[in-house]
Amino acid sequence: MLKGRELTSFQRQLLEWFRQFQRDLLWRRTKDPYRIWLSEIMLQQTRVAAAIPYYERFLERFPDIEALAAAPEQEVLRLWSGLGYYSRVRNLHKAAQKIVAQGNGNFPETFEDILKLPGIGNYTAAAISSMAFGAEHAVLDGNVARVLARLYAVRGDLRTPRRWQELQETADACLDAKSPGEWNQAMMELDATLCTPNAPQCLLCPVNEFCKGRKLGIAELLPEKRKKRATVEVTLASAVFADKNGWTLLLPPPEGTNEGSLADYVPVLVSNLWHFPTVSVNGDPAAKLRAHLRKLYPAAGNRQLRLTAAGVVRHAVTYRAITIKPFHIRVKNLPRIKGAERVPLHEVSVLPVSNLTRKVARAVFAAANADTMSRGE
Repeated sequence: MLKGRELTSFQRQLLEWFRQFQRDLLWRRTKDPYRIWLSEIMLQQTRVAAAIPYYERFLERFPDIEALAAAPEQEVLRLWSGLGYYSRVRNLHKAAQKIVAQGNGNFPETFEDILKLPGIGNYTAAAISSMAFGAEHAVLDGNVARVLARLYAVRGDLRTPRRWQELQETADACLDAKSPGEWNQAMMELDATLCTPNAPQCLLCPVNEFCKGRKLGIAELLPEKRKKRATVEVTLASAVFADKNGWTLLLPPPEGTNEGSLADYVPVLVSNLWHFPTVSVNGDPAAKLRAHLRKLYPAAGNRQLRLTAAGVVRHAVTYRAITIKPFHIRVKNLPRIKGAERVPLHEVSVLPVSNLTRKVARAVFAAANADTMSRGE
């Protein structure tokens, strides 16, 4: 453990580097806890470059907690659509409503009170409380843990409860109490730009002289790899109706996973979002999809629907590798399916949809255009 002058030197060198080389990110220009909170939630499982345009659009529509709390959930989901991991934004919305209802719109200021909000764990509470309010709480997530594992040559699985607690104690011991918010951001910047998962740039690291992993020549081997869960292959089939005007149908967010609704495929679709009629398949995808459509749309039983294959779409959700086979169904008039909404096929994002649904729409739209051109229409 770094102590005394060595620790002071470590802190000074890291902060000096951060102040000179940090990326100019929008959420670093503010002390507003709402904006810091939003950025932290968006950056969970999302790259900075991908999060920035969402962050800007979200704040334009919901500039403060009151605006977010008052918005319908479907509108909030629509603006989040494409970022994935939608439980994040649902909890964000619930937390905003809780802050307005119980705190008159005033964001809680202590680590303990922030931790009580839906969707907020130790890392996010430490980030918000330190950056917005100067609280002395060190952040610890997988990225910061990687830096600490290399700094102190920590071996083994970092996620075991005992080792994670030790890493939190280490992070706390390293924290610069005079600038906790800036320190936490400096640690994040180091892990994002130099101490990366693969090929860490040790020669450029401002604190490489303190790194035990580098001295031992094992920095690139740390942290040790965790055993990954085996990949599960999933095959789906989707029905994309389209009328002569290019409009299609999306089914509403499911209320549950009862048999006959989304029981077969809801785990691999982002839950509670608008989607095309979709079913998991083992054999003939067209036959399985026809059977599914007969439940939703009795007129499908007359076999007049023509299902045209529109290529193959690939998608991944955590450990699941998804192959989805979309079918284009041209109809004169869109069928009447309970709860379904009509949307333009080329703009399904007018409703909250997952990236999987976007991919299916793009595949069918492209196939339909190619078919039209080949027929000279």
